[in-house]
Amino acid sequence: MTSADQKRRDLAKIHIARKELGMEEEDYRAMLQDVAGVGSSADLTVAGRSKVLRRLEKLGWKPKTRKPRQKITAREPVDRKIRALWLDLANLGAVRDRSEKALNSYVSRQTGVDRLDWLSSKQAEKVIEALKQWQSRVEKQQRGAQ
Repeated sequence: MTSADQKRRDLAKIHIARKELGMEEEDYRAMLQDVAGVGSSADLTVAGRSKVLRRLEKLGWKPKTRKPRQKITAREPVDRKIRALWLDLANLGAVRDRSEKALNSYVSRQTGVDRLDWLSSKQAEKVIEALKQWQSRVEKQQRGAQ
């Protein structure tokens, strides 16, 4: 990561923290002056950004951590078929969470196998048929509701 990227990331955190803490403009500028001796976040040095972030944390801001996204495990044609059916159900509104983690949870409930790419062909067929039946029920419900 370049220093420009890090600066952009730090400034974004500072502005998010300010917004989440509900700081008024005057209070924010006074805090910048007090902590780093500048009137604008654009003028902060690396050390100044670090000091400001620490001060914002002391004021009660808690940075949110990103959860790593689970890789898509659907590589084989049968896996891609399962994934496609899952996404179709999501598009129909039957599935709230279209993530790979949610799909793997569904597969685990259906088969006892934790990941889509670990399924045997017989287990994969069972999941495909269950998804097709689910999709058929949802489509029938939606046609009846119209």
